[in-house]
Amino acid sequence: MPLLTRPRVRRGPRATLVAALVAALAVALTAPLAAAAAPAGTTTADRGRAARPDAPTAAARHHGVDRVGEAYLGWSTRGSHAEGGTRVAHAPVAPTATVGGIDVSGHQGNVDWASWWGQGMRFAYVKATEGTYYTNSDYFPQQYNGSYDAGFIRGAYHFANPSSSGGAAQAEYFVQHGGGWSADGRTLPGVLDIEYNPYDGGTCYGLSAAAMVDWIGAFLGRYRELTGRDAVIYTTTDWWTTCTGNTSAFSASHPLWIARYADGPGTLPAGWAYHTFWQYTSSPLDQDLFNGSMDRLEALALG
Repeated sequence: MPLLTRPRVRRGPRATLVAALVAALAVALTAPLAAAAAPAGTTTADRGRAARPDAPTAAARHHGVDRVGEAYLGWSTRGSHAEGGTRVAHAPVAPTATVGGIDVSGHQGNVDWASWWGQGMRFAYVKATEGTYYTNSDYFPQQYNGSYDAGFIRGAYHFANPSSSGGAAQAEYFVQHGGGWSADGRTLPGVLDIEYNPYDGGTCYGLSAAAMVDWIGAFLGRYRELTGRDAVIYTTTDWWTTCTGNTSAFSASHPLWIARYADGPGTLPAGWAYHTFWQYTSSPLDQDLFNGSMDRLEALALG
């Protein structure tokens, strides 16, 4: 029995024009919907970018960031886990009361909290997340809960990657994976770690100063909505000046954590009259000072 075949229909110029118009109309109608689906804090330049970077830059690898997700507080600060940098081996003498602390990530693995307590450290910040593609799942429980169990006042930080997704989306990811806050007097507000880009895309993650300020604002606003707290901002004065235009937009509400491996915190970004935390060395791991007495640190945790 012969096979039956469907007759081939030839389209005339009129039919072809109609089909083209229908296709164009479909694109026009779906484009606004796709734009509306982008997370808050996402700029036009952000859309279409991969959520996960390809690989760290050569500079980042020199500082120990060998894989995506391994960026840490102060990776780009002079002397941070790299040869030839300036490091302060011991805590500098401070003119006012201070409290010592450390910050850790997956690079440190399981931390001997009892040992650091014995060395006078009383607070700790632990990396929880990066972008919307990485969680410190292997070590976060031991680091975050272990520090708490040892008596530390602890908190979590998020390494920002503004080129991968919107600020609000990253704040949500942070809170969902360890960056929340509780009014127990032992949990510090979360930290937005915003510093040099360890991946391709340029120092400022491909954003203009105005777009970067919008991104940061979206993160901070969403974090406050979810936790009721104003997040701490960790940065360097150089990066902040370069990539935000040295904005003072967040100085009234957000504590400043400044990174500078020297004998003092140096010049601060615009608007901040003082720093709240100072990361002053990475030897043998990142060490910090709280700018105040123990009762003020407890007050910051309590909210």
